[in-house]
Amino acid sequence: MSEQIIILIQIILIDLVLAADNAIIIGMLASKFDPKIRKKIFFWGISAAVILRIIFTFLTAYLLQIEGLKLLGGLILLWVVYKLYKDVIKKGDNKKINFNPKNKGLISAIFTIALADVSLSLDNVLGVAGAAKQHYDLLVFGLVLSIIIMATMANAVSKMISKYGWIAWLGLLAILYVALELIYSDLKILI
Repeated sequence: MSEQIIILIQIILIDLVLAADNAIIIGMLASKFDPKIRKKIFFWGISAAVILRIIFTFLTAYLLQIEGLKLLGGLILLWVVYKLYKDVIKKGDNKKINFNPKNKGLISAIFTIALADVSLSLDNVLGVAGAAKQHYDLLVFGLVLSIIIMATMANAVSKMISKYGWIAWLGLLAILYVALELIYSDLKILI
């Protein structure tokens, strides 16, 4: 199998597990707001999240070219693997959103969703950028796929992963592989 096909499979698995996870949490946040403005919250919140994700993706791809930062990125992904492993083993989504907005207006909601995506997107962006290596066409594909999953298919993907737990395991293994590859590539250069 060619390297690009393997990378493509890794990116799809990483996106299925991590982008859907982010979208579910954003949906939970949006549900805390008044139903009358929820559609606007989703539209503007996801739009802000998309812009941030584009910026993060290309910034991360650039930073991963710097010696020593792949090691840090790999260590962060190992932590992500551990957290996902706990979720897969416990067979449930134990993420708790302790969020009680004081200002329930549209701007507050959009800001909150964008802020949530800043904190939640790093794992996805790092995983996809690490898997893509120098293949920028695959990096763009991973970015577009994560945006589509996050914006439209989170609920369906969540149900699919709940029904077929092996998909989560494949995603977990793909992230672990990328983490170890990032760490190894930097250690090889540093030693």
